[in-house]
Amino acid sequence: MENNIKLSEVVGTGKDGRILKEDIISFLAKQTGAILPYEVEKTPTPVISTSNTPPKEKTPIMAPPTIPLPIFSGKDRTEPLNGFQKAMVKTMTAALKIPHFGYCDQVDLTQLVRLRSELKDLAKSRGVKLSYMPFFIKAASLGLLQFPVFNASVDEGCQNITFKASHNIGLAMDTPQGLLVPNVKSVQALSVFDIAVELNRLQALGSAGQLGTADLTGGTFTLSNIGSIGGTYAKPVILPPEVAIGALGKIQVLPRFNSRDEIVKAYIMNVSWSADHRVIDGATMSRFSNLWRSYLENPASMVLDLK
Repeated sequence: MENNIKLSEVVGTGKDGRILKEDIISFLAKQTGAILPYEVEKTPTPVISTSNTPPKEKTPIMAPPTIPLPIFSGKDRTEPLNGFQKAMVKTMTAALKIPHFGYCDQVDLTQLVRLRSELKDLAKSRGVKLSYMPFFIKAASLGLLQFPVFNASVDEGCQNITFKASHNIGLAMDTPQGLLVPNVKSVQALSVFDIAVELNRLQALGSAGQLGTADLTGGTFTLSNIGSIGGTYAKPVILPPEVAIGALGKIQVLPRFNSRDEIVKAYIMNVSWSADHRVIDGATMSRFSNLWRSYLENPASMVLDLK
């Protein structure tokens, strides 16, 4: 496969015509004129005949035609990093100073899938595309109300921690300019529909390469919807000065047992969290994730805590 060799063109010298490693090496040498790293001498295995029939003469094997290899004429090129790439270098270099604590879990979105299917056409009639992301963001905001340490920032020397009043939740977005993280401002005061409207606006600006400074700054917490591209688990990198980030995997249809031990179809999503271990311990991370998961697995419970 590495050398684009068709096995049908290789003459096998093994038992019953089986192709051996030496046959591949020999075939390559005939193609390229290379010298074999070693020669393999084969000792013919004597055949003991129990009959008086004389052995059949082997048909002479014709060597396969030589195929010229393509000539690669590409050249290396060096390009300067653009403004967005330079900003990413600066941010990721600062992120390396943060001791990341990772935590992963699974979320059963079966009820949320059913709820969104009921609301999707209603939102569309209002001119808004309703994805799962507004629910994820709102559930995160409700969780931040109970665990404000996740909506905080620390100074460079990690001597002071600032608890942010506003939930400016960022969404890692793949754009023509590269990875950008615009944020939805004051999520704690928005409805799921309001968040969907704002996400539609940010995604349209991102696709057009027109995201402004106001949209890209001031974030306090981040979610990365890597599952929209592919993948199940990730290891997200915290964006300083934030202290936590979540990566959402793709939604998969998998078999699960219900309360009556029956196998049912379930919509499962994996989530991967990273937290600054200097200010967030594992138990706190687990409790926050459990609360966020509970809102999504039983979306009706979100109504009780909506402002």
